[in-house]
Formats: sequence, structure tokens, C-alpha cells
Amino acid sequence: MLETGADLNRDRAWMRDLRRLALFVGKRLVALVVTVLVGVYLTILIANMGGKVDELRLVQIKTAAAEQIRADPAFHDLPSAEREALMQAQVQLEVDRLRLDEPFIWRSFDYLYQAMRLDLGRAEEMHSDAGSRQVYNIIVERLPATLLLFGTANLLVFFVSVYAALGLSRRYGSKLDRAVIGLAPTSAAPAWFYGIFLILLLAFVVPLFPAGGMVAVPPPDDPWAYAASVLKHLALPVTAMFVAQIFISIYSWRTFFLIHASEDYVEMARAKGLPDRLIEQRYILRPTLSPIVTSFLLMLIGLWSGAIILEQVFNWPGLGTLLFEAIGHRDTPVIIGSVVIFAYLLAATVFLLDFIYAVLDPRVRIEGGRQ
Repeated sequence: MLETGADLNRDRAWMRDLRRLALFVGKRLVALVVTVLVGVYLTILIANMGGKVDELRLVQIKTAAAEQIRADPAFHDLPSAEREALMQAQVQLEVDRLRLDEPFIWRSFDYLYQAMRLDLGRAEEMHSDAGSRQVYNIIVERLPATLLLFGTANLLVFFVSVYAALGLSRRYGSKLDRAVIGLAPTSAAPAWFYGIFLILLLAFVVPLFPAGGMVAVPPPDDPWAYAASVLKHLALPVTAMFVAQIFISIYSWRTFFLIHASEDYVEMARAKGLPDRLIEQRYILRPTLSPIVTSFLLMLIGLWSGAIILEQVFNWPGLGTLLFEAIGHRDTPVIIGSVVIFAYLLAATVFLLDFIYAVLDPRVRIEGGRQ
């Protein structure tokens, strides 16, 4: 009878925890969906300038139709009234296709519905290198270049800075420690600023690396030669990003580790004579896993966004360059598609972080109870 009662209490506790977890997941999902909805809709409004872009697009349609008819010799002998009617018919076809005769406010909600379904539609002006006008294909084509550049640079910065900061926390006040503190303000300058100097120095004055692009033109046929060419083109932008971030990153993590290294339980471990490596792994790194994982995941999600100016400086064919071109062409579907992808990835990362926190830090509770 006692075992049955214990089992019953265990089942009740398990169901109670399951209900808390379901309520927590539901609230987080609703909050994230609302956040994504608001962010994407604001992007739609801004990208369309509240509907003003439709007026510019209508002018472009009329101009293109007039130029097409004027350039076609078959229409030269037509009376002006017939040419005008033909032009209006072509303009009306484009207006119907783009639904420009409908109020923008209704179309904006339709855009939002399609964006939330990841139906990114067709680009208006741009196309992929393969000739596709689908926004999805355009973004996917540019994505590997951005992931390669920003993945290499950010992963290098992250792991080097964490390792170096942990070492500096053991050498507090040393010359190297003071040097890193002194160099930390250099991170105030963006990566493209250092990129310009690196191009001038290592691409023109001392021509060791190419000034821009992702691969030599024409691209090498041999796979190893192609990879070597990509690595050579990758050197300068990765160096620029590394120099722009490394010192402030080391300084921030070093300060963070120093704060945890001064805790009473760490001092007690040192008093017991435990090795420094064991103290770092068990008493410093383990309690700081949550912020380390947070920084790492947010860094990974940042890989998708690219950087417009940096990619323009190095003529790197990534998402930053794509967004710059889309803004220049006023290609609203491409702009919205890029933001939608980034919003979904950011929401998924935040959602994942909540569960990782609960696993890494047992102090985290869900709705007042244990996970």
C-alpha cells in the first residue's frame, strides 16, 4: 500500500511538472510568434515606405512599357491613340499582377501572411546567378559565402578570446593583461575600417592577397586550386573582423572570469590545494556555461545577417551585398525575405536557449517548479 501511494505521488508530481513545462512552452511560443509578427510587419511597412514604393513602381512600369513600345519597329506606324491604348493595356497587366490597384494596407497583411508561411515569392528586379527569380533561391545562393566568411571569423574570435581570457584571468595585472586592456578600445572601429587599411597595405603596397572577391576569375577547375583561391581571398576580410573584435572580446571574457574566480567557493578550492586546471574547469567554466552558450548561439545566428559595408569593401558575394543591392533596386520581396529568415532563426535561438539554461543551470525554474 505504501509503494502504491509513493507511485501515485510520483505520478502526480510528474504530471504537475509536465503541465508547468507545457504552460511555459506555450507562453514562450506565443511571445516569440507575436514578436516575429510585429518585427516582420514593421519591415513590410518600412520596406514599402507605407505604400509610397507602389507609386515609384507604377512610374517605373509606365516608363518601361512606353520604352518597350517606342523601341519596337512594329508599333511605329500605329496611330498615337492606339499606341497609348496598347501601353495602358500593358501597364494594367502589371498592375493586376502586382495588385497595385488594391489598398496597400490590405496587401500588407497578405504580405505578412505569406512571409510567416515562408512563401517569399518572386523578386521584382533581381535574380540569382542561375537565372531564378524566386527569393528563396536568391538567398540560398548567397548564403554559403556569408556563412564561410562570418563563420570562420566569428568562430575564430570566439574560441581564441575565451581561451585567451581564461589564461589572462590567471595572470591578472601582468604586462600581457595590461596590453589587452590598452588595446580594447581599438574595437570601437568597425571591421570594414581595418579592411580598407589591410587592402591598401597587403593588396596594393605589398600585393600578397587579392583586394576583393571570393575566388579568382576565371575560377580554377581543379577543386584544390579552387579551395586555395577561396582561402586566399578569405584572408583579408577574416583578418579585418578578427582585429576589430578580438581585444574587446578577450577583455570582456577576462573580466567575467575574474568575477567568478573571486567567489568564495573558488578561494576555498584553492585553499584545499586543488590544481588550477581543475579549479578552472569545475569552479569557473562550469558556472559560466550559460552565458558562454548564449554568446555562442547568438554569434551563430548573427552569421546569417552578414554585414553590408564589410562585404561591399571586399566585394564579397554574401547576404550583406544582396541586401545592399535589394535596397538599391527597391526589391521589396528580397528585403522582406532576408528579414523573415533572420527573424525565424533569432526566435528559434531564443526558444532553444530557454531549455539550454534549464539543463546547464539547475537554479533555473519553470513557473515556480523544477523542470
